[in-house]
This record gives sequence, C-alpha cells and structure tokens, in this order.
Amino acid sequence: MASTTCLKCGNKVNNGAVVCPDCGTPVSRRKPTKVAKLFAIVLFFALVGFTLATFIQSREPSLSVASSTPIVPVADFQETKAKADGGDAVAQTLLGEMYSKGAGASQDYKEAGKWYRLAANQGHAIAQKRLGELYEAGQGVPRDEAEAAKWYQRSAEQGFADAQYSLAVLYVTGRGVTRNDVEAVRWYRMAAERGDKFAQYNLGQRYLNGKSVPQDHVEAFKWLSLAAAQGLPDAMSVRDELKGSMTGEQLNEAKRRVAAFVPTKSIKATN
Repeated sequence: MASTTCLKCGNKVNNGAVVCPDCGTPVSRRKPTKVAKLFAIVLFFALVGFTLATFIQSREPSLSVASSTPIVPVADFQETKAKADGGDAVAQTLLGEMYSKGAGASQDYKEAGKWYRLAANQGHAIAQKRLGELYEAGQGVPRDEAEAAKWYQRSAEQGFADAQYSLAVLYVTGRGVTRNDVEAVRWYRMAAERGDKFAQYNLGQRYLNGKSVPQDHVEAFKWLSLAAAQGLPDAMSVRDELKGSMTGEQLNEAKRRVAAFVPTKSIKATN
C-alpha cells in the first residue's frame, strides 16, 4: 500500500490513514497525481472566470458558502479592543483570535501574538496554547519549539486538553523537549480522559501494541471505541480488527468500561 510521511514524527503512514498511529497526529492525504493537479488547475481558472463573471453581472459581492470561521462584527472588535486595552485576559485572547483568523480584523499573526502573550502572562490557558501554536509554526514570532513546549506545558497544567495533546506529540517527536515516551503517554492519557479523540486513538494504539504501557486489549478496545464514537475512522477500523481477536469476556468488560467512561472536565476553547 502506498504511504506518506507524518510531518510530526517522520514515520511512514498508509495513505488511507487519518492520523499517524505512532504520534497520533492528523496526517495529510497522498500527493495528487499529475492528472489530479491538472484538473485542479483547470477547475481553479474555471472558478475564477465564473466568479468574475458573476461579479460583473451583479456588481454586488456575495458569500455562496458559509465560512468555517465565524465573522466577528466590527462593533464587537471595538468593544473587545477596549476591554483588552483595559487588561481583560478573556478579551485579549479573543482579540488574538480575531487577528489570527482574520475575523473582524485583518489577519495579522504578529498582532495576534501580542494579545495572546498579554493574556498568557495573566495565566489564560487558551491564550497560552495559542501562543505556543504560533511559536511551533513560526507565525508572527520566530519559530521556537522549546518556547512552544513551554506555553503548551503551562496550558496543559491547567487542564486544557488541546494543550495536553500537543505537548504529548512534542514528547513523542522530541521537538522542543527531550524525547520521552513515558511522558508522552502521561499527557496523552490526560487529554484522552478529557475527551480528546486523537489522544484516545493514540492511547488505544499503545495498549494494543504494548508501547510504553502494558499490552491490554481491553483497554485498547475502550480507547479506540471512544475515539471511534467521535467519528475517527482510523479508530473504528483498528477497533473492529481488534474485536476479532478478543474473547466474549474481554469484549463485555471493554464495553462496560466504555459505558462507564465520563470525561474529566476540560477548559473550553470558546472561553
């Protein structure tokens, strides 16, 4: 089967996979063929021509598809900016989001980093995670994986599942921190217990293969099932394959654990 390379850990991943089975990171699909590239180019120019013709005909711009990023009214920007200038950490974080996503303000990663930092220094967990993302990607700030790990750690210690997952990936890959699978599992587990589907999938894979944890098919089935219930197809396929090698007693216990699972309260990214 053809494979691609995980951009996080560098391992080979089947093209059909949604996430890397080693570090749990979402992976890109296979590279497009020359025919697919040519088709994409033709389609692009066709869409440009259609859009231009529509604009000339109507003389009024319109949105045909709803944006995945909510558009924040300018009035909200002014109000948020006033609160942020007054030192409100929640408003500073929201203002950082506006600049980062280009919602209600022109996209400006440097400005986003400025406001995220102000909130992060006040201990706002979401701002800390977002600032870490900017450092990891080198957007608006110099790329610095050690700095990214620092901010992920601060956010993760406050119980933000997104940060716990990202920190775990850094420990798997050894970027910004010393590579440490035991520490990675610890943070994956905390994120998984808070309901993060990628962490749940990764933890299930580790119990399946006995990687840095004792091999335990019941626990593997539990975590894979929880990730599958959130719509992760890789988790579903691995779980169904595992099911065939389990006894009826093991399956019953695994299903009991799934039913008994209650996620630990996590910080919401909308705060």
